[in-house]
Amino acid sequence: MNLVVPVLMAGMLVIGTGAHAGAGRTAGAGAHAERGGHGAHAERGGRAWAERGGHGAWAGRTPAGGAVLGAQAGARVDPRDPGGKSGATGEQRGRTTSLTLTHSKIVVTGNGVKGGRSDGYRLTSPCWYEPGPTPEEMLKAQQNSADHFARIKADEESFLRYLEQFKDKIGKPGRWWTPAYNAADPRGTACWTDMELFVFVPPNTTPPQGITLRELADIARAALTVPEPRVRLNPDAKSYVNLPTWVWLDGLGETTRTATASIPGVMSATVVATLKSIKIDPGVGTDRAEVSDDCGPSGRPYVKGGAFRCGVRYLRASLDQPREVYQLTVTTVWPVEVADNVVPVQYAPVEVGVTRDVPVGEVQSKVTNS
Repeated sequence: MNLVVPVLMAGMLVIGTGAHAGAGRTAGAGAHAERGGHGAHAERGGRAWAERGGHGAWAGRTPAGGAVLGAQAGARVDPRDPGGKSGATGEQRGRTTSLTLTHSKIVVTGNGVKGGRSDGYRLTSPCWYEPGPTPEEMLKAQQNSADHFARIKADEESFLRYLEQFKDKIGKPGRWWTPAYNAADPRGTACWTDMELFVFVPPNTTPPQGITLRELADIARAALTVPEPRVRLNPDAKSYVNLPTWVWLDGLGETTRTATASIPGVMSATVVATLKSIKIDPGVGTDRAEVSDDCGPSGRPYVKGGAFRCGVRYLRASLDQPREVYQLTVTTVWPVEVADNVVPVQYAPVEVGVTRDVPVGEVQSKVTNS
């Protein structure tokens, strides 16, 4: 099952449900995957029989270790059952969904993963392998007679042959790595489908397409949100030609936002966004508006008699514009860094803007003879 981010549970954001032991895929929601012409069908979400190359190997992909949503924050799969349980879903509350991590153990925390808007950052890689169960955990999950009763009944001899690959790794150092993907990316499902069901990896080794600190930082960056700006103007209801319209932000809250993506007990990466400036777009060209952009991080609140430094001065009335208003856009700019420089990557800032209608009138003067 999928879990769309960000979803806050008891103060912690859980990105995905447990990555599964046999490549994590009990392989999908009733779909067939025919691979390489070998007629393997893997009914995802069920226990499937796969005949690979005519050898009749079992390919049912059972979920394995990872984070699951529960009543307590940080609940984990029972270590006795690497298969775990899946089925948690969630819905992002912001305007942009950029992550739907599937078959993943990754957890994201931080004040930057809730209560704001993301900018739709796209992951560099839509699928990857994650560290999964130990050889002992994997074998136990795969030979569980309750889970695999249908397989055993269909062909016990083939099922026993299938188990040999797991028995062979007992006592050897290393872990099984299993695939996960971002279902929000159109490339994600196809990428995941082409991956191996499970890969045994020696200690201190990362397999091709294995999750790295860079990919974790990307996931944290994609989950990062910033507050939607609340723009204040003075004058507010209506401005006039050549009258300065002051611009500033109100109720901004924290000006530093963080997101940490981690595989608990394995590795983590944190990205930090800090509000640096605002940009003002008056909605028209320089022949109709002059922008003063000495705004600092959050604009300049109106001060009676103060120097006008941040805002816009409209030079012509808005009566000839659609709806007789100018559309003023104020955008906050949040540069992003990777904490402790754990990976040498430079991300583009998070930019979030809002638009305000500004009707601009013209002061009429009347001259009379005395």
